[in-house]
Amino acid sequence: MPRAELAFATPRKLPKASRLVGRVVVLDVAFASEASGGGFDGITKPFIDGLGDRLAAWVDHHDHAAHARYADDPRFVLRTKAQHGACPEMVTPELVARVGPVDTIVCHIDFDGLCSAAKWLRDGVEPYKGADDDARAIDTRIGTPSAVARRFDRAIRARPRDHGLLGLIVRHLSTGLSDPSLFGPIDAAGAELEAVEQNNAELARGYRRIDIDKPKLPGCTSVAVLDVTGRAKRYEKTGLLLHGQERAVVAILVDGGNVTLAAPFDSGLNFLEALGLSGGMPTVVSVPKAQLKKIEGALGLPPNSLDDLGT
Repeated sequence: MPRAELAFATPRKLPKASRLVGRVVVLDVAFASEASGGGFDGITKPFIDGLGDRLAAWVDHHDHAAHARYADDPRFVLRTKAQHGACPEMVTPELVARVGPVDTIVCHIDFDGLCSAAKWLRDGVEPYKGADDDARAIDTRIGTPSAVARRFDRAIRARPRDHGLLGLIVRHLSTGLSDPSLFGPIDAAGAELEAVEQNNAELARGYRRIDIDKPKLPGCTSVAVLDVTGRAKRYEKTGLLLHGQERAVVAILVDGGNVTLAAPFDSGLNFLEALGLSGGMPTVVSVPKAQLKKIEGALGLPPNSLDDLGT
């Protein structure tokens, strides 16, 4: 099996195009929105332009207004979150064959992205039976992922910036889990999440529920708000937001200068439209704290109900 170099990315932090080797495929990396600072024109487009003809394909399933710019470019296989809950199911044998050999895979730093990279290395074949379904369950938080997928997901959430670990996970997946010993360091990393989850549970006690008498968004009748600005304890954002969604329809988490809103994938809520953002996940967005007033108005919250956050 030919091997490609791996590079890990987020929409806000892309590798330098000049440092990537040969033909490049980008998997599960959303186009940056205004909430990312430089936005699409400041972050994503320079990366695309920097790769030029070396960009072999860009495969992604996040919403973005700029998708329309590349509708006629066959290298871009761009869908919405509603069309594909996860990216691996988009990586098919037919697509990999059409694109041809690549030298570098750039992928997102979550199970969805790593599984997409492994599947590309396997010419579009799942790393194990049910891997596509697992990626969808983890990325949408709907359904129950398998025990195998949970082992990977916990390790990634415990050490999201450990590129050595992420590379090991792609290797294990790409070889069809053929070497059980590789689960040793993966499970060791996953065990570190237990302490973080305890911190999450303690922090979650501070959620404050606000009911909305006249919702601006259909179905958004309450929010659970938590400010973790300056807290010394390490937390894991996804888990802490899920705690909030147990208390209200929408969870709002504030940490210093950033605000994250989250709702269940099947809630029908679209924060991108409500806040006028060009792209991302409709049900999970992060914006600067300066937009708290805008959030109040968009959701129909009582005036000044978020004034004390992030102070």
